[in-house]
Amino acid sequence: MFAKGRPVSLSNTRSSFIVAALTTALGISGAALALESTAVHPGQWPRATWPFPADAALEQRVAALMSKMTVEEKVGQLIQADITTVTPDDVRKYRLGSILAGGDSKPHGQRFATPDQWKALSDDFYRASMDTSGGHTAIPVLFGIDAVHGHNDTTGATLFPQNSALGAAHDPALIREIGAATAAEVRATGINWTFAPTIAVPQDLRWGRAYEGYSQDPKLVAEYAAAMVEGLQGKLGTPQFLDSSHAIATAKHFLGDGGTKNGKDEGDTEVSETVLRTVHAAGYPPAIDAGVQTVMASFSSWNGVKMHGNKALLTDVLKGRMDFQGFVVGDWNGHGQVPGCSKEDCPVSINAGVDMLMAPDSWRGLYEHTLAEVKSGVIPMARVDDAVARILRVKFRAGLFEAGLPSAQPLATKAADVVGSPAHRALARRAVRESLVLLKNNAGLLPLDPRKHILLAGHGADNISQQSGGWTLNWQGTGFKNEDFPGAQSIGAGIAEQVKAAGGVTEIAVDGHYAAKPDVAVVVFGEEPYAEFEGDIPNLLYRPGDDRDLALIRRLRGDGIPVVAVFLSGRPLWVNREINAADAFVAAWLPGSEGGGVGDVLLRNRDGSVAHDFRGKLAHAWPNTAVQGQGTPLFPLGHGLSYADHQTLPMLPEVSGITEAPAPTDSYLDHGKAVHGYALVLAGADGVASTAEAATSVTTDSSLRMTGVDYKAQEDARLFAWDKDGARLTIHAKAPLDLDREATGDSMLVITLRVDASPKADAWAGMGCGKDCEGRVVLGAQLGKLKPGQWTRVGIPLRCFRAHGVDMHHIEQPFVLEAGKGARLAIASVALGNQVDQVVDCPR
Repeated sequence: MFAKGRPVSLSNTRSSFIVAALTTALGISGAALALESTAVHPGQWPRATWPFPADAALEQRVAALMSKMTVEEKVGQLIQADITTVTPDDVRKYRLGSILAGGDSKPHGQRFATPDQWKALSDDFYRASMDTSGGHTAIPVLFGIDAVHGHNDTTGATLFPQNSALGAAHDPALIREIGAATAAEVRATGINWTFAPTIAVPQDLRWGRAYEGYSQDPKLVAEYAAAMVEGLQGKLGTPQFLDSSHAIATAKHFLGDGGTKNGKDEGDTEVSETVLRTVHAAGYPPAIDAGVQTVMASFSSWNGVKMHGNKALLTDVLKGRMDFQGFVVGDWNGHGQVPGCSKEDCPVSINAGVDMLMAPDSWRGLYEHTLAEVKSGVIPMARVDDAVARILRVKFRAGLFEAGLPSAQPLATKAADVVGSPAHRALARRAVRESLVLLKNNAGLLPLDPRKHILLAGHGADNISQQSGGWTLNWQGTGFKNEDFPGAQSIGAGIAEQVKAAGGVTEIAVDGHYAAKPDVAVVVFGEEPYAEFEGDIPNLLYRPGDDRDLALIRRLRGDGIPVVAVFLSGRPLWVNREINAADAFVAAWLPGSEGGGVGDVLLRNRDGSVAHDFRGKLAHAWPNTAVQGQGTPLFPLGHGLSYADHQTLPMLPEVSGITEAPAPTDSYLDHGKAVHGYALVLAGADGVASTAEAATSVTTDSSLRMTGVDYKAQEDARLFAWDKDGARLTIHAKAPLDLDREATGDSMLVITLRVDASPKADAWAGMGCGKDCEGRVVLGAQLGKLKPGQWTRVGIPLRCFRAHGVDMHHIEQPFVLEAGKGARLAIASVALGNQVDQVVDCPR
């Protein structure tokens, strides 16, 4: 029975440091805080209404099907596996309820995927799920994918602006159209379920997923939640609802993912129940009212309790008070983070209310453990039947039992006309126009005359990957060239096309070095793509320590050239200096594949008239300093100029508020030198160690020598020569690092190196985690196979170090290397990443 009005306990014990911290911050008594932080009051939460009337025929179908199912088949329905680790034969054997394609997962391990390849894979898994040989029950498999700004994992698909951009449009009708277009492209590739929309309400821009949220304003998020669900699934009460042109939607991530302390991805949302309810839950009642079929649990915690194990919120609030009757799906091995659980074993999560566990690489062990726990009663059969019934109802509502082969469905038979269609691209271009926010336009520089000579500069001027951001063709959105985006257009190419049509001249020069002096320059710059925790930052500084973009703007202005700055980012950042340096400043966010939409607004028509004005208004306040939440915003929520506004922005203060840039957590050696916050130490075979600050350094026993060598510039790398076994180089962190989250993903320690003389076979790289705490990965044999004299990016998955005993919560030495007598290795950089040429083998 669901609790109504009475407090529901979350856990029996609380972390004292959480209570102490919140007591101080909120100025309330410890006793009052303890009560607030350990209890949920369902009766105080907003109600929602499951919009489907009682359906006796549906319930009869569900009951009839379940009566034929074995316990093994029921458990199979609770498990979701990734296509990189599961085969159709596995689905046939284990009767899994769902498969997914994660951000880096493509059919048969390919780097890119076409609509035909997705359809063929979907058909294979569908056939397996419907195979009744051996007496199995035919239940169509759900196929989920992160289609979060269009069908972004498919070559040639329309890439819509990321959600933080769409928030600036303040246009729910546009969101509904984008949802419908996305669903059509998803269904055209044989996939029936998208993990969207994200209805987080980001409160800290340091969060690496801030761009996945529409706004910091819960009211706007609530409006968009309903609109996107309706667009993806179709309008309730019409024949279009969950028809063959629409996809199952997912409201995510329940709950509080946008409110974690310090913006740490998968962190702890330390807020009162009132804030959790009124801010972070704002999008869920409208999504449920719109008929959303699935909700995804959040990786994050609320006041120390992991959401994947939070029964009070998942069951009593979401399924009880909010009347959600679809099913709850977990996030990528998120159940494994619940105390007492592992990714292969977590009855707590199922009992808390997660109906389907996302177990991308752990599904087999999870199935076996879950089956045993159901048979033993640890997981009650009633809980299993409830979860299975919820999953089956969604499959019936979506018509999957009648739909047949994915490739034979209406849109799939004409995928070439649907995926990346002219109509969808036109819609995306409109969304780009509506989301641009004008922050500065001194002397009315904009709109530009397209008949003039326009210079297009900056590293984002002709870069479709950068303008699209993370979750684009792969998880992080990195490692791509323009030719990898057929049908797409860069911002620079879009401007050039329009200028040429009007009789003007453009020149694209990323570095800003022009052949002939232009009348005006458009400098496009901003953040590089990232996703999830890879985008977490310690403050709101833009590219700390790297002033290349600022220098470019200032140089062009110094040449007497007016400059329009176009800033690409997933979030507002402190860019006062860049705003001051430019004559006009446009927040373009991450506009996606249709870069021509930027030129639509920046340029006049040939006759001088204005074709498209600025309509975008900030959905996140713009910071006045680089310190999150400090002081009055520079530009408030809802701010945005139009061409009718003739305002002169005065010079802004150029004091960031950051007294000392914090050490990065993902870069340790760059240009051959230790990065700020780290020290490069050489230790001889005799054990005597010293910091190597000069380009040429040698240990006291001459067993290890370091000299400067060239990689891309003069002495931007270091050559290490071993004359004795036992000598090593180490990078020490001035403060311990917590890389545990990174180790659960696909992050690697990436060493950019050149082998001049092969190391010994037992050469190893390691990490240190304190006294008597170290993990080593042997890599000598693999390095010995590299071509001598050739620079290579070698990646060691962080999970390897964890497997070898490293405490990833406490890294004191992020890189240690012993190569052995006779080895000669040049190293340019050591950092975290996932773009490599060679991956070191290690235990999984």
